[in-house]
Amino acid sequence: MTDLQECRRKIDEIDNQMVELFEKRMKVCEEVAEYKIHTGKKVLDPEREHAKLEEIRKKAHGEFNELGAQELFQQIMAISRKRQYQLLTEHGPKEEEDFQMVEELPRNNVTVVFQGVEGAYSYGAMRAYFEEDIKSYHVKLFRDAMEEVAAGRADYAVLPIENSTAGIVADIYDLLTEYNLFIVGEQVLKVEHVLLGLPEAELSDISCVYSHPQGLAQCKEYLEEHRSWKQTAVSNTAAAAKKVSEEKDRTHAAIASRDAGEFYNLKVLAENICKNDSNVTRFIILAKKPVYENNSSKISVCFEARHESGTLYNVLSHMIYNGLNMTKIESRPIPGKTWEYRFFVDFEGNLRDSAVKNALRGMEAETSYLKILGNY
Repeated sequence: MTDLQECRRKIDEIDNQMVELFEKRMKVCEEVAEYKIHTGKKVLDPEREHAKLEEIRKKAHGEFNELGAQELFQQIMAISRKRQYQLLTEHGPKEEEDFQMVEELPRNNVTVVFQGVEGAYSYGAMRAYFEEDIKSYHVKLFRDAMEEVAAGRADYAVLPIENSTAGIVADIYDLLTEYNLFIVGEQVLKVEHVLLGLPEAELSDISCVYSHPQGLAQCKEYLEEHRSWKQTAVSNTAAAAKKVSEEKDRTHAAIASRDAGEFYNLKVLAENICKNDSNVTRFIILAKKPVYENNSSKISVCFEARHESGTLYNVLSHMIYNGLNMTKIESRPIPGKTWEYRFFVDFEGNLRDSAVKNALRGMEAETSYLKILGNY
């Protein structure tokens, strides 16, 4: 019978030798980095790496070992690149920074646009984030709000990006790559939906309910208790309240905020209609200029990478090796590229941090497209 302890002793001995060789290899990689710093040569050489991996694969014996050796050296090479990026950040030429740090964003005497109408949750998020002495106005579509900021007619736009119950607002993610705008802040707002009707209406009168698709989704359980009601999606929750107020049909109701009900003189027919007590929506504040406050602690990026096995891991591993905590990842289809995706990632950090600079340098070098959406 095989002696397990003897096998473990042999493995330990081999592992010690591997660590010693690994450190020797990394020392040479540092010399390579020094050469590249002086010559301006890129860290990643895909053709050489591919050829090297094929060569290593052929040296192994058996299909399992061939794949294993290839995977092992892929990781060793990735670690080598990360060390080189680190040295480039420390000793290489300083890269021009696109983002400007400011002590604090102005929250008064500015012009702010939001999607929807007064009484909408976006309106509430705007009031929570900014001071009272601002100029504000509403537009119909998310795209319209983006256009206003891009054209310089508004300083900021307030738009919802995700809800804790219904998930992301996909249109916002797509628009973030279409427009050259930047996230400079965020506001989390507790969403407390109520069912609103005309002052003379009763719950038993209702046969049709209006709301934003997210509002309908967030109150799905409540609506399932009233299967006979017709559900109609509108542009936002406050628009639903406005519609009920204007139509003056006692059989129509809206899922919206209590503030919207007061604004449009509607009656609360039912409370607590969202079964999730922790139902919150996160709103982003968008600006035309890439600025960030000195105490910003969250970074949002989007990127595209080669449609190959292991590519996504390699990109995200730059955060792991630099000790950065990823808090969110989403994917969206890339128009015109079937089954290929653009990734959106949030992680903790500030653009001044060396760890962040190292990670972003590596991610930019190993993606086909990278955009820093904001630091806030």
